[in-house]
Amino acid sequence: MAQSPTAALAQADSLFNQHSYTQALRIYEQLLSQKRIYSPQMLLKMAYIHEGLQQYTQSMHYLQLFYSKHPSRSVLRKMEEVGLQQHLSGYEYTDWNFFKTQFYKYYTQILELLLVGAAVSLTLLLMRWSKHKTISTQAKAGFLIYLGFLFYFANYLNLDQQGIIQNSNVPIMTAPSAGAGLVATVGTGHKVNILGEQDIWYRIEWNDQTAYIRKNNLLLLPQPLSGKDLF
Repeated sequence: MAQSPTAALAQADSLFNQHSYTQALRIYEQLLSQKRIYSPQMLLKMAYIHEGLQQYTQSMHYLQLFYSKHPSRSVLRKMEEVGLQQHLSGYEYTDWNFFKTQFYKYYTQILELLLVGAAVSLTLLLMRWSKHKTISTQAKAGFLIYLGFLFYFANYLNLDQQGIIQNSNVPIMTAPSAGAGLVATVGTGHKVNILGEQDIWYRIEWNDQTAYIRKNNLLLLPQPLSGKDLF
């Protein structure tokens, strides 16, 4: 890894094309973990290699990492396909999931437009007030509703945090305690929505009910990667 990241990526791609997958994977993982540098195709290749090694947790992780930066229906369908083949839950494809991801891809721009709208509306109201003109009750109520929506959008509207179970024979409990009732014992690869956390536990959604899992059994999925694209 003394060589430049671009040269290292080219070397890994060459190894991948020669079917030297484990060697290529070693370089890819060093680029990602040490340099925080990646390319979209590199993530797909890492997912492909891990799938070939039957390491589905890691494969799904890299597919999700790619999807968080480059949403596409084909990747959602691929995750659903692998999930069905390996009897993994949490990867069901829905148009709503795709819409949410696309929406959050432009979250910042939408928020900026909403803020500009609030500033313009406030300016118009102040101008009308400064000229001693009557401001209708409907205008006041509309502006307050707009501000309420803007506050909700900026503070509470977000994608669900998700994680992939990364260990075998993981107990899912009814409460955040080792002595609580057992909901299920599951293996690696299942994806769950995280609802909250308490000490060493995550509160999750499992089979449409609230349950708990130890944090060290869950690999958090990116939202999104805080790294640099390398093309």
